[in-house]
Amino acid sequence: MLRFGTAGLRGPLQDGPDGMNPTTVSRATAGLTAWLRDRCLGGGAVVVGRDARHGSAEFAIATAEIFAAAGFPVTLLPRPLPTPVVAYAVRELGAVAGVQITASHNPATDNGYKVYLDGGSQLISPADTEIERCIEAVTEPIARTSVTPADDDLVRRYLDRVAQLPKLIGGPGERSDIRIVLTPLHGVGGDTAVKALADAGFAHVHVVGEQFAPDADFPTVAFPNPEEPGATDLLLATAERIGADIAIALDPDADRCAVGIPDGSGGWRMLRGDETGVLLGDYVLRTAPPDSLVATTIVSSRLLSKLAAARGARYAETLTGFKWLARAGDGLVYAYEEAIGHCVDPATVRDKDGISAAVLAVDLAARLKAVGRTLADELDDYALEFGVHAVDQVSLRLPDAAAAAAVVDRLRAAPPGEIAGDPMEYTDLLQARGRMRTDALIFESATARIVVRPSGTEPKLKCYLEVVHPAPTRPALPAAKTAAAHHLSTLRTFCEQLAH
Repeated sequence: MLRFGTAGLRGPLQDGPDGMNPTTVSRATAGLTAWLRDRCLGGGAVVVGRDARHGSAEFAIATAEIFAAAGFPVTLLPRPLPTPVVAYAVRELGAVAGVQITASHNPATDNGYKVYLDGGSQLISPADTEIERCIEAVTEPIARTSVTPADDDLVRRYLDRVAQLPKLIGGPGERSDIRIVLTPLHGVGGDTAVKALADAGFAHVHVVGEQFAPDADFPTVAFPNPEEPGATDLLLATAERIGADIAIALDPDADRCAVGIPDGSGGWRMLRGDETGVLLGDYVLRTAPPDSLVATTIVSSRLLSKLAAARGARYAETLTGFKWLARAGDGLVYAYEEAIGHCVDPATVRDKDGISAAVLAVDLAARLKAVGRTLADELDDYALEFGVHAVDQVSLRLPDAAAAAAVVDRLRAAPPGEIAGDPMEYTDLLQARGRMRTDALIFESATARIVVRPSGTEPKLKCYLEVVHPAPTRPALPAAKTAAAHHLSTLRTFCEQLAH
């Protein structure tokens, strides 16, 4: 049977209990309704949405009809829409649960069943295993009752909120006219993003035509993930051709946002999630109440922690995933993970939201352009203030999950005291308490950090790298960047050898 991973089920479109198919979806929904009733939440409102993948329409209708037959008032969203709209709707309506049929940025052969609970946050343990037990207990025929799709009211309300963010977060100030290039990577975010940008005052949006319409086969990319090599080639080529100011790539369900900028030498580059994270975090903190909280994960850059302290804000660190980030603490105003997920409006959407992140990134670029500055200038200023923070990731595909776990176990049994010439302190998060306990190792020195963990969804070993080098003056900045890049390469070499 498919098991609950990150916020729900995800797997290949195939027959049997280990695949995504109508029977799996029906049993999952029947189990979820039983779990909700066991907690005296029977009869509460439920939201159901979907992306445009193969099977998504059929799965969403089945989900809505099974909830309705079980006595839950159901809002079935009217068409394929971004995942953040479901997260918004659950919170806005005070629903007891929400389900989005999506496999996010997985290959075209996959689909999934993402669950939100009361308040619009992803489910966490022990709810996941409790729901699995309820699914396993489903033996009776599963009833269904027809459901009429909702109108566009919730979508309009979501867009109205997103359009207000530049004023709510950025405050008053001059903005320059700005040229934007956008791709939804064949997903469902295109129309919603263009409308959100237009409502926020950004009319000059050029789209990558080959990737704009939803297409469940993702024909122009090997993997529909903005982080994958080659996925944003068309986006950056279009940005360079039209002389854009900023480029935006959404993943197929539009809960992630990647930002591209001119590279200073006539070309373009995509920002890393950590770079966008500190830019948006600082922007949010400019108008946030005193003592606000920002958060990121154990595998992200340490730069946000330094920026938070300098701006008088609190900082929290969680395990990977927005199911933890959304619960980072009271007063949360911004959270991000290095895998291009950004939550810029947690009061409204308690999950990553690529649409609102795109609007805020564009607004920041427009305000900087009005005073003759760029996003790259901001990043250089952070390097001068806090040091050059260079990050990288090594992902080693192994024969199976057991092989990845074995590498971590080997490191745990004999942790190196020195890596690439740096004496390292060692932390085993499997020994941590509470919510910070996970199968991950951290090696850290004064200028370097490596987090090693087995992937929770693939047969991979993942290593997250960061080095920090001071840049005391602007003339010293190029040399500091070069030194950081060299240092990072030595850590990368160490990680690449771990599988041997």
